[in-house]
Amino acid sequence: WLPSYILYHFFIVIASFRGTVPYGLSLEIGDTVQILEKCDGWYRGFALKNPNIKGIFPSSYVHLKNACVKNKGQFEMVIPTEDSVITEMTSTLRDWGTMWKQLYVRNEGDLFHRLWHIMNEILDLRRQVLVGHLTHDRMKDVKRHITARLDWGNEQLGLDLVPRKEYAMVDPEDISITELYRLMEHRHRKKDTPVQASSHHLFVQMKSLMCSNLGEELEVIFSLFDSKENRPISERFFLRLNRNGLPKAPDKPERHCSLFVDLGSSELRKDIYITVHIIRIGRMGAGEKKNACSVQYRRPFGCAVLSIADLLTGETKDDLILKVYMCNTESEWYQIHENIIKKLNARYNLTGSNAGLAVSLQLLHGDIEQIRREYSSVFSHGVSITRKLGFSNIIMPGEMRNDLYITIERGEFEKGGKSVARNVEVTMFIVDSSGQTLKDFISFGSGEPPASEYHSFVLYHNNSPRWSELLKLPIPVDKFRGAHIRFEFRHCSTKEKGEKKLFGFSFVPLMQEDGRTLPDGTHELIVHKCEENTNLQDTTRYLKLPFSKGIFLGNNNQAMKATKESFCITSFLCSTKLTQNGDMLDLLKWRTHPDKITGCLSKLKEIDGSEIVKFLQDTLDTLFGILDENSQKYGSKVFDSLVHIINLLQDSKFHHFKPVMDTYIESHFAGALAYRDLIKVLKWYVDRITEAERQEHIQEVLKAQEYIFKYIVQSRRLFSLATGGQNEEEFRCCIQELLMSVRFFLSQESKGSGALSQSQAVFLSSFPAVYSELLKLFDVREVANLVQDTLGSLPTILHVDDSLQAIKLQCIGKTVESQLYTNPDSRYILLPVVLHHLHIHLQEQKDLIMCARILSNVFCLIKKNSSEKSVLEEIDVIVASLLDILLRTILEITSRPQPSSSAMRFQFQDVTGEFVACLLSLLRQMTDRHYQQLLDSFNTKEELRDFLLQIFTVFRILIRPEMFPKDWTVMRLVANNVIITTVLYLSDALRKNFLNENFDYKIWDSYFYLAVIFINQLCLQLEMFTPSKKKKVLEKYGDMRVTMGCEIFSMWQNLGEHKLHFIPALIGPFLEVTLIPQPDLRNVMIPIFHDMMDWEQRRSGNFKQVEAKLIDKLDSLMSEGKGDETYRELFNSIIPLFGPYPSLLKKIERETWRESGVSLIATVTRLMERLLDYRDCMKMGEVDGKKIGCTVSLLNFYKTELNKEEMYIRYIHKLYDLHLKAQNFTEAAYTLLLYDELLEWSDRPLREFLTYPMQTEWQRKEHLHLTIIQNFDRGKCWENGIILCRKIAEQYESYYDYRNLSKMRMMEASLYDKIMDQQRLEPEFFRVGFYGKKFPFFLRNKEFVCRGHDYERLEAFQQRMLNEFPHAIAMQHANQPDETIFQAEAQYLQIYAVTPIPESQEVLQREGVPDNIKSFYKVNHIWKFRYDRPFHKGTKDKENEFKSLWVERTSLYLVQSLPGISRWFEVEKREVVEMSPLENAIEVLENKNQQLKTLISQCQTRQMQNINPLTMCLNGVIDAAVNGGVSRYQEAFFVKEYILSHPEDGEKIARLRELMLEQAQILEFGLAVHEKFVPQDMRPLHKKLVDQFFVMKSSLGIQEFSACMQASPVHFPNGSPRVCRNSAPASVSPDGTRVIPRRSPLSYPAVNRYSSSSLSSQASAEVSNITGQSESSDEVFNMQPSPSTSSLSSTHSASPNVTSSAPSSARASPLLSDKHKHSRENSCLSPRERPCSAIYPTPVEPSQRMLFNHIGDGALPRSDPNLSAPEKAVNPTPSSWSLDSGKEAKNMSDSGKLISPPVPPRPTQTASPARHTTSVSPSPAGRSPLKGSVQSFTPSPVEYHSPGLISNSPVLSGSYSSGISSLSRCSTSETSGFENQVNEQSVPLPVPVPVPVPVPVPVPSYGGEEPVRKESKTPPPYSVYERTLRRPVPLPHSLSIPVTPEPPALPPKPLAARSSHLENGARRTDPGPRPRPLPRKVSQL
Repeated sequence: WLPSYILYHFFIVIASFRGTVPYGLSLEIGDTVQILEKCDGWYRGFALKNPNIKGIFPSSYVHLKNACVKNKGQFEMVIPTEDSVITEMTSTLRDWGTMWKQLYVRNEGDLFHRLWHIMNEILDLRRQVLVGHLTHDRMKDVKRHITARLDWGNEQLGLDLVPRKEYAMVDPEDISITELYRLMEHRHRKKDTPVQASSHHLFVQMKSLMCSNLGEELEVIFSLFDSKENRPISERFFLRLNRNGLPKAPDKPERHCSLFVDLGSSELRKDIYITVHIIRIGRMGAGEKKNACSVQYRRPFGCAVLSIADLLTGETKDDLILKVYMCNTESEWYQIHENIIKKLNARYNLTGSNAGLAVSLQLLHGDIEQIRREYSSVFSHGVSITRKLGFSNIIMPGEMRNDLYITIERGEFEKGGKSVARNVEVTMFIVDSSGQTLKDFISFGSGEPPASEYHSFVLYHNNSPRWSELLKLPIPVDKFRGAHIRFEFRHCSTKEKGEKKLFGFSFVPLMQEDGRTLPDGTHELIVHKCEENTNLQDTTRYLKLPFSKGIFLGNNNQAMKATKESFCITSFLCSTKLTQNGDMLDLLKWRTHPDKITGCLSKLKEIDGSEIVKFLQDTLDTLFGILDENSQKYGSKVFDSLVHIINLLQDSKFHHFKPVMDTYIESHFAGALAYRDLIKVLKWYVDRITEAERQEHIQEVLKAQEYIFKYIVQSRRLFSLATGGQNEEEFRCCIQELLMSVRFFLSQESKGSGALSQSQAVFLSSFPAVYSELLKLFDVREVANLVQDTLGSLPTILHVDDSLQAIKLQCIGKTVESQLYTNPDSRYILLPVVLHHLHIHLQEQKDLIMCARILSNVFCLIKKNSSEKSVLEEIDVIVASLLDILLRTILEITSRPQPSSSAMRFQFQDVTGEFVACLLSLLRQMTDRHYQQLLDSFNTKEELRDFLLQIFTVFRILIRPEMFPKDWTVMRLVANNVIITTVLYLSDALRKNFLNENFDYKIWDSYFYLAVIFINQLCLQLEMFTPSKKKKVLEKYGDMRVTMGCEIFSMWQNLGEHKLHFIPALIGPFLEVTLIPQPDLRNVMIPIFHDMMDWEQRRSGNFKQVEAKLIDKLDSLMSEGKGDETYRELFNSIIPLFGPYPSLLKKIERETWRESGVSLIATVTRLMERLLDYRDCMKMGEVDGKKIGCTVSLLNFYKTELNKEEMYIRYIHKLYDLHLKAQNFTEAAYTLLLYDELLEWSDRPLREFLTYPMQTEWQRKEHLHLTIIQNFDRGKCWENGIILCRKIAEQYESYYDYRNLSKMRMMEASLYDKIMDQQRLEPEFFRVGFYGKKFPFFLRNKEFVCRGHDYERLEAFQQRMLNEFPHAIAMQHANQPDETIFQAEAQYLQIYAVTPIPESQEVLQREGVPDNIKSFYKVNHIWKFRYDRPFHKGTKDKENEFKSLWVERTSLYLVQSLPGISRWFEVEKREVVEMSPLENAIEVLENKNQQLKTLISQCQTRQMQNINPLTMCLNGVIDAAVNGGVSRYQEAFFVKEYILSHPEDGEKIARLRELMLEQAQILEFGLAVHEKFVPQDMRPLHKKLVDQFFVMKSSLGIQEFSACMQASPVHFPNGSPRVCRNSAPASVSPDGTRVIPRRSPLSYPAVNRYSSSSLSSQASAEVSNITGQSESSDEVFNMQPSPSTSSLSSTHSASPNVTSSAPSSARASPLLSDKHKHSRENSCLSPRERPCSAIYPTPVEPSQRMLFNHIGDGALPRSDPNLSAPEKAVNPTPSSWSLDSGKEAKNMSDSGKLISPPVPPRPTQTASPARHTTSVSPSPAGRSPLKGSVQSFTPSPVEYHSPGLISNSPVLSGSYSSGISSLSRCSTSETSGFENQVNEQSVPLPVPVPVPVPVPVPVPSYGGEEPVRKESKTPPPYSVYERTLRRPVPLPHSLSIPVTPEPPALPPKPLAARSSHLENGARRTDPGPRPRPLPRKVSQL
């Protein structure tokens, strides 16, 4: 390998190389590589995009490019030596390429495609540039296109604005900052505010004329008409249409397209109209027969008009249809367009054929050359140009025109002996002096070639026709003289021959005898009569005749009176060669009339300017000729005339003639002696200024001084050339004297009158233009001194005149911009004068815009690296004079409020930006010497301090983001570079002057603050830049943040004991700096925190202040998006930091205070973990569980670990907002309750905080209470709302605020109503495990229980979680994961449904409590959840699997109860117990018995409209028992072997036996009730059930029940003692009818369910169907988990929480068809479809079990598949009020609503309900239904409520895909009270039971094949009975009147029982200690 000698050439990769060889470097096409070594066709080098990786590659894969190197060393740049535009294109396209793909990903299709096209265009243009065959002009054009496209793309993609000079990028280092600012500003303005075009053009394209009956050719004439001045303003565009209304020459676009050019901005207004006149060519009358006449005439057809205002919106009007109108009388044709514009409807109407003109119109803006470029297609196809009438606004020299416009106006003709008026046609010819007709000089309009003759249109029978037709005669100048126009008049006959008879003529010569042309205006011509056959070819015969009435009125009166006929035309000449002005001609011919010279010179001022400029050169020759002739006599006059002409050229109309005069002076002027006279007259005028009364003329002279000096200088040069430089000294003296006079007049102060100061102003404004002329004759220094003296002679008194001050400044400005100032020698002379005036103006803050411009220009000339002595001296002068005032000016203008108008705001920003650029330029130019001089120039420390404070403040302003537009990164980087350089100089001064005894806190604070915001600037965060941009910045400036960070560290170390002044104030700012992800910067800054802690420890013995500030700032910064994982680790772990410093933790561990230090670091680290999680979560779009969980975690951290109350409250409100957004109203209420608990009912004033105003604590707590109640209401948690209503009512009562108290009581009452009337859905609960290290800290390797949304099942919940954690993997089993899962670098989710276990069972077990109330207690305040998993122990008996079926029951305890401040809480403790097969059997039977009781009770009390549920349940139990059912339990547990082998289970076996007998009793009573209500068509089924029941009894060995047993569902003598102990006996009204309660909309669960209980014969078949197996369920428990994502099924759908069903026979029930089976097996119930079930928590001891309600245990979901949905519907419990008679019921039903509860009649029986209006304790089990009957009670709400469903219970079906089999167990529906039972004596009973009055209830019949109703969202329509008889609302407990003296045994009141829930956080009875909130701290917030 040989070293490469082409090290600084670089290569472009032309083919991708994989780099598969050893040491190979992989390269992609387009990469740039640099070469280090070469060897036999191989190179070794590196790619510039990754210089650290070096390798080899073939030389043939790369192409050499020449390059040069800048900044050799670490940051060297290799730049290709190619056109800079090419380099920019290449790098820009690379950057775009990456971003372009991102557009696709972000779905920004429109920009994606547009950018794609632009990139292709740029590539094409790049090829053209690279080929290098372009001409210079074309190359410029291509570059212009390229840069325009690059800028467009950069703007669209939000990239930086690129400063350019002549299409090439500029290096900011090569130009001054002011020039850079101007380039940026120019590009920015160009981008922001498009320059308003001064000229506009209208493009017109004629499409067609749509008309029903054309048949004739047409002429269409377009023109522009000014309705304000009533005249046309443009020439005409004329085109011909064929008989079909289409253009005659469609192949020639110029014939039907025209561009109306040169419209000024003043002509774009709504009273400018496009007028279209249409002439038809054909017969006289439109309806004449074809053969009537062969001669064709031009006849009016119609007119259309359109205002140009319609086009001002800028849209192209394609296919615009204009309506065509015709005048009612032909004589008004000449003004039809005016009538249409004025809307004089009576004078015109639509043309008979209802024609429409189709045109296309577009308004174009810009000069004509620009239009040609931009709309090249229009011009390449061809378009005719239609000019404005006359000259355009700006007359260009060299423009050649000679157009005479003639308008044929009107005629007056006699009848000529005819009875009717004539049809007159005018024919026009142009005849030259020889009598020949000129060919092709009559133009009808653009679009049509000129013709030789013109025929007017004919008006029918009209002797006074008016035509108003405009014609253009472009006659050449040489043919003009002697030519005339002849008009011939003919009568057009309408007879068959159609002859045209000549009857007269007129003529008009074009030029008069004296050489003047026909004057503009109207000419009334004489009509000379003639015969039809008169020969007019001989012009001599008539030219001697008079032609116009106006000329010969004097001398030939008699001859003219004879004729009444006349003809009028209007002429208008537009010529650059001919004049109509006699005075002009006299002046030009001055030699022929020398006596008229004085008069001619005087009249020159009256001649129109356009006439003078037309003959400018001739006029000037004339003037200087006269001057040479007799300078003594005419000198002054010629001077005045010259001044007049010079000032004429200042007019914008003639501005473009200045170059003509310049050319004249340079090339044609020959007055070598003129300078003497011009100087003499000029001096004479200047000397007279001070005395002159009237100054106007003198001011005119002063205004013209530039050109006067040009003439003087040129004349002197001509004289020197001619004489060899004679009289040089004399000439210098003359000029000196002239300038002496000027200085004298300038130094005069105006005494009262402003005339003098006006003259001074005029002189000053034109004086700088003279410098360049003086330089042609004098040395630079001489001129500079002359100018310095002249400007220095101005009076300096400021109050002279504001306008003069401004002019003076403008003069200074022009001086700085002049050529004179660019020379360093003259600049050094002029600079003091310039600075002096600037200083005065800046001090007064006047004319800032002008000052800024001057300063910019001053600095533009001083380049960055110019170290010449002259430049350094200039900088000295500027620093001394202006630095201080410049800083003050910037402070002043940035502190002003910005102007409101956008134009003013732009100006304001401009001036600020320019001053800033000037300051930066100055600071960049300053060297060490300048800084040293500056700092030494301050006399006292106070002055230095003020200066430093001032400059630091200005720097802070410069750093503001709004200082420059957001895409000005180049400018910002330059500014930052200057700032950091200056700060490094000034920090030295700070150290020397303001430390130790001179320490000044303010100045040091200002310094640190500046340094921090400098580092934090957005434009310095290199991590956000693209790699190429980052590389460029680092190469040019390095990382300025690190430089500034080192400076901060160094300055901090210098502070010593003064550091204490900045603790804790600087913690926040420094922390902000360390959060920037720049390792070097962090390593520098983090040790400062150790230092702060150390000093704080020394001062106060702790560093609480540091800690508090650190935590506060950390929170606000992290939530803004700063900081990252690395930072946390850096703060915490041991990394070698800055130089000798170890990590912060290591440093702290050496200190005496290490414990508290380490603890602080640990706290901060834990806080950062949470904050980082919080920030990451908040980046998500919608609110999800992750966001809420994260906020809860942070909130708890602030409360428990940091005790930061304010932060805690802030996060409470952030969490509250999240909940509201997610519509978690219950959680939102609980969250706000946290803040409410911090407040007391006191009058302490609270400050304004968050959204709360300043108010008392009482008011805020009241507001919070009301908000919380509102949220509990919206979340259907009304019980909690009631508690708060009572609390706030107590407050109102204590303040006697009865108005609010009343409202609160009403609100409370409304909540009670809602509890009873509205439906609530019971949510499901899911256990979620988050395993793996990729989860956020607050979730990692933890398990939670989550409250699901309404209607949300397991599958939906699982999908939601997977959406929230898209990278997570769902685990397919419910087993606890092992350590490998915990430590995996992944995310694992384990989800399954769990069953809530309510803590308090009292309300749930109490009889008579409506399900609406119970439903709340089932799913609120739940700490404990259960999950059951069935398994087999030992050998499995295939005959009877229940012998070995065990259940593993897992109980989960949460840290807080659900619902709470979050939808999910962490599991604190888990317990696992195993249930034996016997215990399992007992539980199954208990549940089934409870379900049967509930259904029988509902049927009895008529809560069921449909008896089917009871039928299905009875059928399921009896049929299963007959076919095997319970006998399997007998076989399993009652056999001798089992009893002997399990002696400890004696009690349990007895209990099982007891339950079986109890079931038989319940079934017997159930059949009795069933018989009473069963419809006729189901009688056979009932009979079959009765038969089967007796078979079942015999199989159980039961012959007959005890005679004393009552057929009541409430208590059975042989039943469980718990039935008597726990259930309140039902109240029976002796003869009362039941009021059927109105059913809630959701009270019909809509799916048939069948029992797979211990008694179900369906079980095996059911299981087989569910699991897809036909034999017994042996294999069910051995199923392998399916790979389905739905890992674990829902409690309420396919739950894993399953135990075996009871033993069953192999056959299915004969009563159920396959269709029913299918429907029940596949039905999946939503939570609202479950019947209310009873909940059984796991008993500690079997013997202590109590009968309580259970919603399929979670682990053991129980449902009875034999029950249809309507059977399971549970209605609200009947009211405690019973109605005595049907009459009362009727009264109630009539009234429709209950005003107050009806008073029951006095009873006749002892146990009448009227005696027991309040509830009492359940009595011991009575032996008769009457004896034990007690009125039921109405409880008050006890627990917090949450949305849940009333009367629902899960139905579970096993799902094959669920991974865990789910065999249903029976789900028992809770008995809601057997009050007011209705019992027919269908079974013989020992005690008579009163028979109630029957109530007609429509009972639908249900056959065995009744289709099953699935997922019924809406209930069946209520019966009429239900609608009319609404049951009364139970009286709230607080309002009921106690009758009995002893207190009733009620469930605890909400306030008493669980007030702790709302006050000190939820507590539950649990042996383990529960985390308590912090000791109460009264909030200050």
